[in-house]
Amino acid sequence: MSNAVPPRRPDARPRHRDRHGRGMRGPLAPPQVPLSASRAETFDDLVRDSAERLERQWPQLSAVDFAVLEVPGLAPAEPGGGDGWDGRSVPLGGLVPALGDRPDCVIVYRRPVELRAKSREERALLVHEVVVEQVAELLGLSPESVDPRYGQD
Repeated sequence: MSNAVPPRRPDARPRHRDRHGRGMRGPLAPPQVPLSASRAETFDDLVRDSAERLERQWPQLSAVDFAVLEVPGLAPAEPGGGDGWDGRSVPLGGLVPALGDRPDCVIVYRRPVELRAKSREERALLVHEVVVEQVAELLGLSPESVDPRYGQD
């Protein structure tokens, strides 16, 4: 008796993993449902909402870019002997001043903010605080004058 497997017929369909005859699996949630948004997309929305909220009060912010990066990078070494980011504390946000035709850019670092916030509400508040702090630094004002509700939520 031979254990050889007979060759497949050329017209035979490839076998799919379709258990119990229910068909192929589709997405778990339709695209318009918040469940289908990734954590990164949800975080981007928080930053965008915070920026739009501040732009209503400060129209000059429409020329500022708002960006989200995963983590802060190491800053280049400074000529005065400093080594950039000191490594003692992780920044939650940053500000890149305008240079040439590139506008000012407010940056929020997603992973450090997510690690410090325990809930969605806390994350939204922390994102807004980071954006307000960076905008205040950009405008040369105190965070309380940029957003009167800063620190109260």
